[in-house]
Amino acid sequence: MRYETELTDILPDGTCFDFWEKQAEHDRTLYVDISDPAASDSNDGSEEAPFKSLKRAAQEARPGTIVYIKSGIYRECLTPLMGGTDSGHMITYAAYPGAEVIIRASEEVKNFKRSSGWKLEMVAEFSSGTRSAEAAEDTRRIWKHELDPDMFRGYNPFCAVNIIHDRLFIEYAKTDMTTYLNRRGCVYCDGIPLKQVALYHMLGEEENTYWVEANGQTIHFRLKGDEDPKDHLIEISVREQCIAPREPFISYIKIKGITCEHAANGGPVPQRGAISAFRGHHWIIEDCTVNYSNTVGIDIGNECWHHDRIEGQIIGHSVIRGCEINNSGVCGIAGLFAENMLIEDNLIEGTGWQKMELSWEAGGIKLHNSVNGLIRRNVFRDTFRADHLWLDCGNENTRITSNIFLNGIEQREAIFIECTKDGVNLIDNNVIWNVEGRFDPKAVPAEPGSSGWYKLAENEAVNGYGIYCEGTDRLIIAHNLIGKCRHSGYYAKPVGFRMGGMERGGTSRKAKIMNNIFYDCGEAAIVFPTPDNESEGNLYLCLKGGYLRIMYPAPEVCLDLKTWQEFYGMDKMGDYAWFGFELDPEEGTLDLKIRGDEPVNAPGPDKKFKLKRDPGEINKVSAPESVNCCMDGNPRSGESLPGPFASWNEKIRFSEFTRAYKIKV
Repeated sequence: MRYETELTDILPDGTCFDFWEKQAEHDRTLYVDISDPAASDSNDGSEEAPFKSLKRAAQEARPGTIVYIKSGIYRECLTPLMGGTDSGHMITYAAYPGAEVIIRASEEVKNFKRSSGWKLEMVAEFSSGTRSAEAAEDTRRIWKHELDPDMFRGYNPFCAVNIIHDRLFIEYAKTDMTTYLNRRGCVYCDGIPLKQVALYHMLGEEENTYWVEANGQTIHFRLKGDEDPKDHLIEISVREQCIAPREPFISYIKIKGITCEHAANGGPVPQRGAISAFRGHHWIIEDCTVNYSNTVGIDIGNECWHHDRIEGQIIGHSVIRGCEINNSGVCGIAGLFAENMLIEDNLIEGTGWQKMELSWEAGGIKLHNSVNGLIRRNVFRDTFRADHLWLDCGNENTRITSNIFLNGIEQREAIFIECTKDGVNLIDNNVIWNVEGRFDPKAVPAEPGSSGWYKLAENEAVNGYGIYCEGTDRLIIAHNLIGKCRHSGYYAKPVGFRMGGMERGGTSRKAKIMNNIFYDCGEAAIVFPTPDNESEGNLYLCLKGGYLRIMYPAPEVCLDLKTWQEFYGMDKMGDYAWFGFELDPEEGTLDLKIRGDEPVNAPGPDKKFKLKRDPGEINKVSAPESVNCCMDGNPRSGESLPGPFASWNEKIRFSEFTRAYKIKV
């Protein structure tokens, strides 16, 4: 529901995002309370006589119904059977005010036996020799549990592997397939997953691990400190999803305040999240938490590209707001052909631990064909071997604003905009910080002596980009802070031969890189494929030589600000300076950092390079019309500082810019 217009509501084409939410109108209220001894599915669902199961409530829910769920752990999948009729008559499933509602796709198991009959001694025979058959008594304790077939009801994730159904895009020669071939089923000790190993004897090498027998009927595991499982809560995942309709296209559903955990889903595509709209539209997923999905946290699109497109089908038009999505194995939020998406104020953390990035669906958020989308005030942290945000193909009129992207661990790029040839998209007022890069150091060619000085193409073995574009035209990148990228802040290349049907190739031209701060990037601030792009008003901080680059026509050029201005007429209002910022991800703060050192191999840099050390001397800039505010949402008018903040005078606290920034101790 909208009360007032915010400046970040405005999309790149100048129109306001289409907010469709209305004040909820509920003409019926049902209650579910698993903890109430009087609860029964034969009750009427009133607060005095609540249902016991989510399934029973879903059978009764009609447009205009709100289902209040009271505290407890619900070990079933909530499967809506019907949707609402319009935005004023949705069906809502909500945690009762103040209640802690947890839906788990796992079941508690007991009945453990000591594992025997398997060669754990293989470690001693073939490893470093730290153990031997004559060694002292082996204190390692491996346990086993035989799965109850009745627990799985048609889906046994311990028999299914992670590998995606559509395997066309996997480049087998480039990736370790072990994680793709691991089983989807997980073992949890006190709510935290154990690590799956490929062979039994590996249990002897590492604690907190588990292994699945070939037929998927028995699991073997080892706990930390070789402890006894009877002293812990041991759970195994048995269901694919936590909230998902059985039939597609159920729409106008609201999910609020529910925690979903331990979904045993497979790698996308198809995109099947712990919470799934299953091709429905006009969903609101608000204030929910998703923990430890095997692959996907939330899906809100058309699931996969193999479905027939139905004439008049609406895809997307959904809201994901105020959620925490923690430790999704492959993707936090996934959407295919999802238009008019509002994704705001979410914390997306720890995505990508499955190491399935070369299935090309890995990211904190991964959307295809995002049209008229608004992605704002989200916080991405500690994404592993995946992008924080990936917009794949055909994106138009989407705005990415006021987000915080922190700590891309073994990450190729923080933001990836792919093959976007029509319309304009806007990335503004974001913080991108610490993109480590994902590459094999052994693949970096040696360049002894001066041989590297005369290379005619940049070495692509090293990456780590703040914003990376392939075949994407007319992108506007304005008023961002991009720092600590292993390679470069902005890197783009054309994709001339990816056409499809009657389409053209992508050129990566007409980009506008305006009023950003590029700080301490390893190779460059900006790498343009051709000079058919625009750069103006950017502030370059603590960068080494050749930080402004144009790759074609050959030979490439590596310039500084002075020659960038002289040879190409770019960044007439740009600045180079020698101070920086210190970011504390734990405290959620950003501090101005004055430096007393000198650039390497630059005698007299202040005079020769017009180096500025006083932040107060930085050129003020004029914001593009489409960037109407600062990161805090307040108006940006007239002359302002480059970057996302109105001022650097005081310590900047991210919690002031987005309520999604939560500190975890």
